[in-house]
Amino acid sequence: MSGHDHDHPHGHEHSELSETELRVRALETILTEKGYVEPAALDLLIETYEKKVGPRNGALVVAKAWTDAGYRKWLLTDANPAIASVGYAGRQGEHMVVLENTPKRHNMVVCTLCSCYPWPVLGLPPVWYKSAPYRSRAVADPRGVLADFGVELPKETEIRIWDSTSEVRYLVLPMRPAGTEGLSEERLADLVTRDSMIGTGLPKRPEDIK
Repeated sequence: MSGHDHDHPHGHEHSELSETELRVRALETILTEKGYVEPAALDLLIETYEKKVGPRNGALVVAKAWTDAGYRKWLLTDANPAIASVGYAGRQGEHMVVLENTPKRHNMVVCTLCSCYPWPVLGLPPVWYKSAPYRSRAVADPRGVLADFGVELPKETEIRIWDSTSEVRYLVLPMRPAGTEGLSEERLADLVTRDSMIGTGLPKRPEDIK
C-alpha cells in the first residue's frame, strides 16, 4: 500500500511553466534564431547539469551520510544546516527534508501540481519529473511507475509518496548497497544516482562502476 503525504499546501503558481522558465525559453528562442546559440550545444549543457553536475552534490551528501553516523542523524533531523555544512544551499533548496529508505519502506518524491525540485542538491529537474503522466501515476500507481524505471520491490515493502512543494522539498536517502565496506566517500558517491535520490531508482552496485 502507498502512503500519500498530501496534507501540506502548494504555495506556488500552478502553471506548467513559471514566469522565469517562460522568459528563459523566449530568450533561448531569440538567441537561437539570431545564430548566437547552437541548440545541440545548449541541449548538451542542460543534460550535463541535469544528470552530472547537480546530482553529484546530492550524491556526496548521501555518501557522507552512509559513512558518518553523526552526520546521517543530523541530516535526517535537520536537513538544511546539514546540507549547507558541506556547501550546498540556496534557492529552490530551502526547507529540505531527507527521507530514509529502509527494507520496510521505500520513499518516492513527486510534485503533483508542477515541478518543485531541490536544485542545490539535484540540479535541474529531469523532463519526466515535470510530465503529467509521472505526476499523476506516481500517486495512483507507484509500483507501476517503479516498474517502468526497472525497480521491483518486495510486496511487503511499503511505498510512500511525498508531494514536494515550494515550502518543502525532499531528498531520498537510499539504502547503502551491500559490499561497499571500505569504499571512500568519493567512490560511494559514484554509486548514487539522481533517480535513487528521487526514489524512482536504486543506487548502483560496486560491480556496475569501474
